[in-house]
Amino acid sequence: MKNIIIDSEYIKLDQFLKLADIVMSGGEAKLVIMSEEVQVNGEICTQRGKKLRTGDLVEYKGQKFAVK
Repeated sequence: MKNIIIDSEYIKLDQFLKLADIVMSGGEAKLVIMSEEVQVNGEICTQRGKKLRTGDLVEYKGQKFAVK
């Protein structure tokens, strides 16, 4: 599991995917989210603007990322 540190109260899911180097662009983030390939805290998430806070877990293609 990789820890991704944010310096604000929250980060939106599409921005998080870019920060964690999962995707290269916002368009690519939109595609993987809308294709139901991303899980947040164990559940599929299709909301690009989902607010992630410290302690949330994101999973994509078997890789796990923790918001710190």
